[in-house]
Amino acid sequence: MKSSVAIAATALLMWSAPAAFAASTETQRINAFFESAFERSLARSPLRQTRLGLKTQQDRWDDISERRQLEDAELIRGDLRQLHGFDFSKLDATAQLSYRLFERNSQEALQAFQWRHSGYLVTQMGGLHRRVASTLLNEHSIGERADAQAYIARLRRVLPLMRELVKQLQAQAKQGVQPPRFVYDLTLSESEDLLKGRPFEPDGEDGPMLADFRAKLAKASFSAADSDALLKQAQAALLEGFGPGYRLLIDELRSGQASATDVAGIWKLPRGADYYRFSIESYTTLPLAPGEIHELGLKEVARIHDEMRTLMKQIGFAGSLQEFFTHMREEPRYYYADSVDGRAQYMKEASLLLEAVKLRQHEFVSHVPKVDVGVEQVPAWRERSSAKAYYQNPAADGSRPGVFFINLYDMKAAPRYLLPVVLYHEAIPGHHLEAAISYELGDLPRFRRHNSVAAYSEGWGLYSERLAAEMGLYADPDQHFGRLTMELMRAARLVVDTGLHERRWSREQAVAYLDANMPGSHYDNQREIDRYIVLPGQATSYAIGMLKIVELRERAQRALGRKFRLTRFHDVVLGSGPLPLPMLEENVAAWIEQERRGE
Repeated sequence: MKSSVAIAATALLMWSAPAAFAASTETQRINAFFESAFERSLARSPLRQTRLGLKTQQDRWDDISERRQLEDAELIRGDLRQLHGFDFSKLDATAQLSYRLFERNSQEALQAFQWRHSGYLVTQMGGLHRRVASTLLNEHSIGERADAQAYIARLRRVLPLMRELVKQLQAQAKQGVQPPRFVYDLTLSESEDLLKGRPFEPDGEDGPMLADFRAKLAKASFSAADSDALLKQAQAALLEGFGPGYRLLIDELRSGQASATDVAGIWKLPRGADYYRFSIESYTTLPLAPGEIHELGLKEVARIHDEMRTLMKQIGFAGSLQEFFTHMREEPRYYYADSVDGRAQYMKEASLLLEAVKLRQHEFVSHVPKVDVGVEQVPAWRERSSAKAYYQNPAADGSRPGVFFINLYDMKAAPRYLLPVVLYHEAIPGHHLEAAISYELGDLPRFRRHNSVAAYSEGWGLYSERLAAEMGLYADPDQHFGRLTMELMRAARLVVDTGLHERRWSREQAVAYLDANMPGSHYDNQREIDRYIVLPGQATSYAIGMLKIVELRERAQRALGRKFRLTRFHDVVLGSGPLPLPMLEENVAAWIEQERRGE
């Protein structure tokens, strides 16, 4: 697919031949620079290499030291100096957008560098304690001996990695940067679960790491002698590197738990108010004030409540909205059994839904991506602290499909009417379609294909939930209620995120707001609030991004009338890789002009 930014290409025909040649030359030069900078950045991150399906440096972890972070910042400053040496006026339209995006990303990275000691390093939502295990379990494939030996080497290198992480946690604590007390129980349980089973408990079954290594060896068809030798090496590495590393982290988390407080908002941190404003702009890509976001959230909550009341009447339920919420939460027919069979039924239904929507991808976009997506259950070692669902990107070369993970730890938190909307958000037409299309934009520099913009990606995911309704993918009013429930959650996030981090709400106040305005259980609402506490600002990206995409679509429909084509609009939104919302808006505006002229 051609980048939508190339709509200005017709202007090139008006140039003289020497001018066009000069632009092409400058464009080629800057694209070579982008590739060089991407390769250098990639070479400094073995974790990212593995995530993209590369097998280079797969025996190593990232260097997370302060020295490396200082080096990275200096390299970015050098990139900016080099970028500013190119003649912007001689670049074609696509390269000009790449220039601006690279400049913006670099400047934001330097801003984030200034706040590097403020972000929580270990939480129930992420951190190296989870990244290490998930990289090995989900991304480190074993096809030959070198892969297995690299896996073993990584197990051994967990100990020095965790030493550095503990050092940074201790430094943060001295500066007053600690997550609230409740976070520690969740992170401790996840880390401790990794040390259960063999080889740490010799009389039990294989623990998650040894079981994974053994299963991957079996699939790779090693000889019995080779498998036995590699298994012995892996067990030794688990006992001498992985286990001691995680125990070191566990000890530090227990120590941190003793000194932590229950204060939830990041206003408590050094320069917390400034940090929150940076986080909001980083996640939304817009210069929004917390108060503005809070009021928008209240307005959106009221709008969606009204839509739910209308749906309630269609269903024929007599009672208040809160009573309707209770009915939808407690009606047994909406749930599968809390059993092995019940979970299997849920996963089967998810697989059938996914296969059905795959057949309709051409209705969403002109370019249907080649790489597939599957559905899996969240592994047991992380399900207690994991989100209800999430998406894992495919390998860049398509060798590993995308995966839609479903958390079935608590079946009461997984009503059947929520499954469709969550699947459409995480898989198709949501994150999988967006990510897979971006990966296949071969005419764009790789930094753009693998760019990360929360408001764009999460906005598209939430927009996809609404798009699925327009396409008739929700089978009944119950599923429509599920869609509205998820949209309501994203609106409420605007209220509680700003409430926690700017208005100094307590954890209990934030949970009480969700209890009063959401259909979810008190337990579910608490888990949601716990997420927003440790990821300040991130929760605002969903609704902000979705509302912008809806605004742009409505603008295009008004301007183009009968000439408007939904797939063409989606091609424009997805056809330039992830973009900050202002740049996306520019792209759509330029496309509208192009369509008006009939180009």
